[in-house]
Amino acid sequence: MLGRAAVAMWWDVPPEVRAQWEDWHSHEHMPERLAIPGFLRGTRWVAHSGEPSYFVLYETRDLKTMTSGAYLDRLNNPTPWSREMMPHHRNMVRSLCRVRASFGGGVAHALATIRFSPAPGGRSALEWLAAQVMPSLPQRKGLSSTSLLESHSAAAVPPTAEQRIRGGDGRADCVLLVSGYDVGALKALVAGELSGLEAHGASTGSIVGFYSCAYSLTSKDLAK
Repeated sequence: MLGRAAVAMWWDVPPEVRAQWEDWHSHEHMPERLAIPGFLRGTRWVAHSGEPSYFVLYETRDLKTMTSGAYLDRLNNPTPWSREMMPHHRNMVRSLCRVRASFGGGVAHALATIRFSPAPGGRSALEWLAAQVMPSLPQRKGLSSTSLLESHSAAAVPPTAEQRIRGGDGRADCVLLVSGYDVGALKALVAGELSGLEAHGASTGSIVGFYSCAYSLTSKDLAK
């Protein structure tokens, strides 16, 4: 994971506008975001099946990057093309997060996302993952990296113009990301070792998704 913070987002896009939406997201929206100081890398992932159809992660230098004037200015002044595309974001979940732990690196082919909440009054699930599970994952066959994100209430900002166009966003409290080159290895991990989150202090109702990498861009790419 590049940086100490991230914007994690899931949403659906109607099938009939996906080609146009991906054109906009690749050629205007993501370069616009990566041009903001402190935005380091953006990656778009497409669901293997089902919904949400997309997961997008922006890795940033720190939490201030996501509450800065430059980012807020973009959120409150969407381009004409963005205004056209924003209403097509359905079931949007968007979290401004700090990076609690990260091991491994790179951008792999496959990704598992697990959204969960700690049980009331405890953070033991976060501690269990960061200390006992995550450090060894990048060395396992089929896997390459893992990161644990924690939504940060201090990073919350008033509703922006983009949010008003979309109609409001949901939020994920905590996010575990595990990437690799073998989706079978990811699915086995989620069905096995990571199926015990509740036993280690997570609330019921974790949401799992499996995604393939569609596009990735770094701030350094813009300078080439």
